[in-house]
Amino acid sequence: MGKSLKADKVFEQSIQINASAVMVEKCLSDRELMHRWLNPRLRCEPLGEWGTSLGSRSQFVIDLPGIQPTLKNTVVEREPGLIVWEFVGFFQGRDRWECQPNDQGTKLINRFEFRIPNPLVKIGFELMAARSTQQEMSAQLRRLKRVAETLYIQSGFN
Repeated sequence: MGKSLKADKVFEQSIQINASAVMVEKCLSDRELMHRWLNPRLRCEPLGEWGTSLGSRSQFVIDLPGIQPTLKNTVVEREPGLIVWEFVGFFQGRDRWECQPNDQGTKLINRFEFRIPNPLVKIGFELMAARSTQQEMSAQLRRLKRVAETLYIQSGFN
């Protein structure tokens, strides 16, 4: 897909976290920690060995009654404090997580940009899931904040 993705939708949210960027990034890259803040109906499974280095592959599986939609993804950008997953499936797009250190700790920015190629799925998403997706992104950031701040305090601020 590359950088030329034409997204139909972009949801971007941020949160201030009172923890170091290193700790926040650990919550994004450690699969066990991820499952503490991801929606309980969402699980991340490695395709091969788990990792968040450039080219690492995984899939997100949504547990819904009678169906388990899956998004396969690849890490397409990776720098300290930045992870970008590009995904394909019923959605096509990118999920960008960026840690910006500041005087209070870290500002975490999550940018979810995507398109839905199937017109019926797109209409269904617009009617029934767009708003709840944005609400869940916000809730997810709050859960991640709690995990990162708890770990930061437990670490003695290292």
